[in-house]
Amino acid sequence: MISAEQQARILRLYHAEKWPLGTIARHLGVHHTTVRRVVVRGGAPEAAQSQRPSQVEPFLAFILQTLEQYPSLHASRLFEMVKQRGYPGRPDHFRHLVALYRPRASAEAYLRLRTLPGEQAQVDWAHFGKLRLGSGVRPLVAFVMVLSWSRKIFLRFFLSERLENFLRGHQAAFDAWRGTARVLLYDNLKSAVLERRGDVIRFHPTLLDFAGHHRFEPRPVAVARGNEKGRVERAIGYVRRSFFAARKWLDLEDLNAQAAQWCDGVAADRRCPEEPTLTVREAFAQERQALLALPDTAYPTEERLPVQVGKTPYARFDGNDYSVPHTHVRRTLVAVATLRQIRLLDGLEVVATHARSYGHRDQIEDPVHLEALVSHKRAAAAQHRGLDRLHHAVPRSQELHRLLAQRGAPLGSATAALLRLLDHYGATELDLAITEAIDKGSPHPHTVRLVLERHQRQLGTPPLLPVQLPADPRVRDLVVRPHDLASYDSLAEEIPDDGDSL
Repeated sequence: MISAEQQARILRLYHAEKWPLGTIARHLGVHHTTVRRVVVRGGAPEAAQSQRPSQVEPFLAFILQTLEQYPSLHASRLFEMVKQRGYPGRPDHFRHLVALYRPRASAEAYLRLRTLPGEQAQVDWAHFGKLRLGSGVRPLVAFVMVLSWSRKIFLRFFLSERLENFLRGHQAAFDAWRGTARVLLYDNLKSAVLERRGDVIRFHPTLLDFAGHHRFEPRPVAVARGNEKGRVERAIGYVRRSFFAARKWLDLEDLNAQAAQWCDGVAADRRCPEEPTLTVREAFAQERQALLALPDTAYPTEERLPVQVGKTPYARFDGNDYSVPHTHVRRTLVAVATLRQIRLLDGLEVVATHARSYGHRDQIEDPVHLEALVSHKRAAAAQHRGLDRLHHAVPRSQELHRLLAQRGAPLGSATAALLRLLDHYGATELDLAITEAIDKGSPHPHTVRLVLERHQRQLGTPPLLPVQLPADPRVRDLVVRPHDLASYDSLAEEIPDDGDSL
């Protein structure tokens, strides 16, 4: 900008002294275009100024014809086309000329949309960067819902845009407002819309079921109608400026607590755009009476996902491994997860419960599962050592085990029984008894024991009575006095020895 005094000086030198424009610009230290603009505004005809012919003028007809046929053609591509036809100019100046001649679509005017209290709410996700949690990095996203009439905002932060979090955000907003609007307006969110072809919409079936449970209508935003969801977009911008900027928090739970306090405080005390005489808090108090009542039962929002358990007793869910009992390896379980807890189900049975982790490849273990696995491995190792001892002392026992396995008999109990017989009778006697049992076609520890007892009777030694007494000291310390069998002789004398006796 130049002063009014300098403008008057330019006009005097041009009209009274007849100085050329270049001379005026050089002596006054201003640009020649500024001098020309002052002279034209002072009444001098613009056509009187000499202008050099433009380099683009011979190609102007071709440029206009091409832009009419291809309105969005890039200036760089158009420059290559005119350069091949002999244009001598530079690309930066040509880009400026194309911007002057490019046809522009007329701007569309939008109506200001007004809604009734309780009629509509608008929903959207907003991204707020990433959050590091232990060994993992998660996206920080905000679920935002705003009532279109009162402009009441609900804000809740999550670590993903999963459908379950989308429904949790809805449920939390309904609980906070103690009701829901009749129509919920969505943009083309992946959480809500599976597919769209023009005006044909395919909503996510779970969202439709959720909407039926709460009796509201899910409605998509029309294509190229940004004014229809302007309330939630302005609310997201307000969240970024008024709440999130320079905000400090300890964890996600603390951030959501601060968000709830902000929604009920600062955000509720601003003026309501629909009713400038009211605050958002006062307008919401009126709109809450028009909201739909909530159903008696809450909609289930847990994540349910089948998970595979491999050779190790861990099930992977959301990038982390959770321990399960070793008896459930090589199975497919169902993970049922909330924001804080994960349960692993085998059918209807809950086999494991853990606190949910949001790290990356963390191992969340229950000490009971690990202790049970260690005990099982120790028992298996002890059984394996006993089996090696048995096969080394009595090689024929290997054939007995093979025959038992073919019949599907339990090998563990058979091994324990044979070890007891080995300790009592010795390897030689046990080998003979096993050989006889196999030859008779009855390869079983009971048969081996009967053969050994028969051999002992033939030798006149008492047989082994492998009685396992309970650990109860009242049973172990019990003294059993033998009964005098002479009384049975007297009973035999009283029975008459005739044909009528039974």
